[in-house]
Amino acid sequence: MAGHLRNHGEKTQKDKQASLINKASVGDVLAQPITDEEAWIEVVQKMDSVYAELVNSQAELEKKNAELEDAQKFISSVLSSMTDVLIVCDPDGKIQQVNQALEHLAGFSEKALIGKSLESIFSDDCKLMAAQMPEHMRSNQPISDCEISVVDADGESVPLSVNCSSRFDHKGRTMGVVLIGRPVGELRRAYKELDQAHHTLRQTQQQLVFSEKMAALGRLVAGVAHELNNPISFVFGNMHALKTYGEKLTTYLKAVEEHSDDHQLQQLRQQLNINRIANDIMPLVEGTLEGAERVSDIVQELRRFSGTQKEAADHFALYPLVKTAASWVLKGAKSKPRISIHCPADLMVYARKGYVHQIMINLIQNAVDVLADQEKADIAVECTKNGKGVIVSVNDNGPGVADHDIDHIFEPFYTTKPIGKGTGLGLYVSYNMAEEIGGYLSVKNLPDQGAAFQLSLPCKPGNETDGK
Repeated sequence: MAGHLRNHGEKTQKDKQASLINKASVGDVLAQPITDEEAWIEVVQKMDSVYAELVNSQAELEKKNAELEDAQKFISSVLSSMTDVLIVCDPDGKIQQVNQALEHLAGFSEKALIGKSLESIFSDDCKLMAAQMPEHMRSNQPISDCEISVVDADGESVPLSVNCSSRFDHKGRTMGVVLIGRPVGELRRAYKELDQAHHTLRQTQQQLVFSEKMAALGRLVAGVAHELNNPISFVFGNMHALKTYGEKLTTYLKAVEEHSDDHQLQQLRQQLNINRIANDIMPLVEGTLEGAERVSDIVQELRRFSGTQKEAADHFALYPLVKTAASWVLKGAKSKPRISIHCPADLMVYARKGYVHQIMINLIQNAVDVLADQEKADIAVECTKNGKGVIVSVNDNGPGVADHDIDHIFEPFYTTKPIGKGTGLGLYVSYNMAEEIGGYLSVKNLPDQGAAFQLSLPCKPGNETDGK
C-alpha cells in the first residue's frame, strides 16, 4: 500500500513537472540532449517566468476569492437585517433563497423552504396568483402593492403587501423572480401612527394659534379697555339722565292722574322742564342704543379674535377691520407712531374675518415694536386691488429686515427681538393663517428705508392668491 502511494505520488509529481514543462514550452528542448550551458539557462529562465506567473495568478485568485467572500457576507448581513420578507425563485417558481424575516414569519427554516414551489407557502386563495408570478415576470408585467397571504407554521394566514420583480444574470437573461413583502398589519400600524402624529400636529398648531391670539390679546387689553370705556361711559351718562327724566315724568303723570287743574299742571310742567325732556328723550335713547351697539360690536370683535372655533369665510369690507386693528394696537402701545390708512371704503375681500383681524393686528403690532425707539415713526397701511385679489401692505420707516433674517422671518420661534420681548410666533402664526384662508404673506425691504409686510387676500370664493 505504501509502495502504491509512493508510486502514485511520484506519478503526480511527474504530471506536475510535465504540465509546467508544457506551459513553459521547453518540452522540445528537454527531449534532446543538452550539451550547451546557454540552453540550460534558457530553460531555467522560462521555468522561472512561468512559475512567477503562476504565483501571481494564485495571489490574484486568492484576492478575488476574499472579495467574493466579503461580498457574500455583506449580502448575507443585509438580508438578515431586513424587516421585509424576501423570497428568491428560479424561472420555474422554485424557492432558491429566503431571508430571516420570512423564517420568523412562516416558522420554517431556510433549508426547509429551499426547493419548494412558490405557491406552497401561500394560502389556498393566493396559490393561483403565486403560481402565475413567474409567468408575469417573463412577460414583463411587474407586480406592485399586491396583497397576498403567507401560511405560517401554525396554519394561520399572514397578509403581506408584495412587490415582485424579475432577476437577471450578467447577460441580461431572466433568471427568476424576487419578491419583497411587508406584513399588512405593520403597514396599518404605521399608517395609524402617522395619522395620530398628524392629528397631534394639527391640535398643537391650533393650540399654538390660540396661544398667540391670547398673547396678542393681552398686549391689546389697554386699548380695548379704552375702546369699551367710551361707549360704556356714554351709555352710563345717558342712563343717569334718563333716570332723572323718568322721575320727573312720573311726578307729572301722577299729578295728571290726581286731576289737578290746568294751572297747576302748567306750573308743574314748567317746574319739571317737561318740554325739554320731551325734546331730549329720543336723542338720549338713540345715543344710548348707539353706545350699546358699539359695545356689542367690540365684544363681537373680541370673541371673533380670541375664539377657538373656526368661522366661515364671507365677504366683508376691509377698511373698518384695518381701522379697528390699528386703533386697538395704537391705544395699547406705549410709544404711539403715526398710522395712516389708505384703503377704499368699498373694497371687499372674501375670507375669515377673525383671521384677517388677527393677522393685521400682528403685522401692525410688529411694526410698532420695530419703531419703539425711533423718534419719527410712521406706519402706512395700503390696500390695493390686484387682479385676483387684494394686497394689504403694512409699511414702516424702521431699519428694515437684515439679509440673514429675511429668509427665516416666518419660521416658528424665530425672533430678532431681545430675550423676553417676543415669542417668535406672531409672524409664523400669521403666515399659516394667511395660507389657510387662501392668501399669502410675504416681506421685503423698501428701497429708501423700512420694511413692507404684504398680505394677499382673495376677493371671492375659489379665487386664492399666491402673492408671489
